[in-house]
Amino acid sequence: MFKKILIANRGEIALRIIRTCREMGIKSVAVYSTADEESLHVRFADEAVCIGPAPSHLSYLKMSNIIAAAEITNADAIHPGYGFLSENAKFSKICQEHGIKFIGASPEMIDRMGDKASAKATMKAAGVPTVPGSEGILESFEECEKVADEIGYPVMLKATAGGGGKGMRAVWKKENLKKAWDSARQESAAAFGNDGMYMEKLIEEPRHIEIQIVGDSNGQACHLSERDCSIQRRHQKLTEETPSPFMTDKLRTEMGDAAVKAAEFIKYEGAGTIEFLVDKHRNFYFMEMNTRIQVEHPITEQVIDYDLIREQILVAAGIPISGKNYTPKLHSIECRINAEDPYNDFRPSPGKINVLHAPGGHGVRLDTHVYAGYTIVPNYDSMIAKLITTAQTREEAISKMKRALDEFVIEGIKTTIPFHRQLMDHPDYIAGNYTTAFMDTFKMDETVED
Repeated sequence: MFKKILIANRGEIALRIIRTCREMGIKSVAVYSTADEESLHVRFADEAVCIGPAPSHLSYLKMSNIIAAAEITNADAIHPGYGFLSENAKFSKICQEHGIKFIGASPEMIDRMGDKASAKATMKAAGVPTVPGSEGILESFEECEKVADEIGYPVMLKATAGGGGKGMRAVWKKENLKKAWDSARQESAAAFGNDGMYMEKLIEEPRHIEIQIVGDSNGQACHLSERDCSIQRRHQKLTEETPSPFMTDKLRTEMGDAAVKAAEFIKYEGAGTIEFLVDKHRNFYFMEMNTRIQVEHPITEQVIDYDLIREQILVAAGIPISGKNYTPKLHSIECRINAEDPYNDFRPSPGKINVLHAPGGHGVRLDTHVYAGYTIVPNYDSMIAKLITTAQTREEAISKMKRALDEFVIEGIKTTIPFHRQLMDHPDYIAGNYTTAFMDTFKMDETVED
């Protein structure tokens, strides 16, 4: 087992990993930028090293600084959390070269599954259903036009190096294709330094449902059931739940089997998710694989009583998984609390938190790194907390979430708490009747008190 793990991340996920390390008797090293000196992950780690100024490219993305921090503290493993360097093949390889265990996917696996076009080809070879579309990267607009005609409109153009909704364009008519092609390539080149595009059939009324998997060094994998992540804004998830209200026992079995087949086909080691689009007829199609822990992993932990970070560490240390597939017996919902103003188009709201009262009680979990007096800086992602409620049924989990949101007080900045409170009262959400297009028509009720 590892003696000391450096956490190459910040905020609530860094604190989350530190807590599991402490429970496992493993020393932890926090790294931080000058902007994060007062963050709780810095305070609770056994050691802390400043790795640079506030901009990410000078700190949390600066590989040489992170490796140097690991070497001077004698860390024998690095946990990258999510985001930043968690799916960076070069960083995974550098860790290997320095004799430091990267608690995540191998560089070969990240390269294979990180590029969406090659990931799709791999899944096709594994026998996992994929969305009809182009075979790899589109070489020209003429090829783009030809593929669109073959699979039929509507179609979705996607950047092969994409993420966070960048370089994606839905095209409903042939006459709009050229404009979408040009703008998607331009956006992708600016965001990723890569304008490669591929095309897929646009799935109408889709749900975004992912299957949590864990694989070990023996090539064995299991799944830990699904999470419904369909409520999104600009392709960024806002809330998640498990089990999905759209799921049937038959569909869960089929998707779980497909996810395990995918993981074992590529001999995946570690925690990851196979993400699917599911249409209104409950046909499911592979979308992408995330070779890391997910933001929304706590709801899976809650319904099956399973520490996913602990499992990541055990697998990285060469310990086999149990091989058991799980079906949730409880229901869990996560609301991402962002420092944003939901009444003003979710505009970022950095600043100092003057008052913070955290909700509590049975079935309520709060993952956060902030506190009263903490200043939210504008340099990083706006998520400041994850509020999770767990109960015997979906109805009870929603009621518990309403109560917890009512208790949750943050003053000094704007947050998405009012949005989530209104969402919990929305009739379509209550009925479980939502798709990835839900936020296209959702409007905040201005008459409701903030």
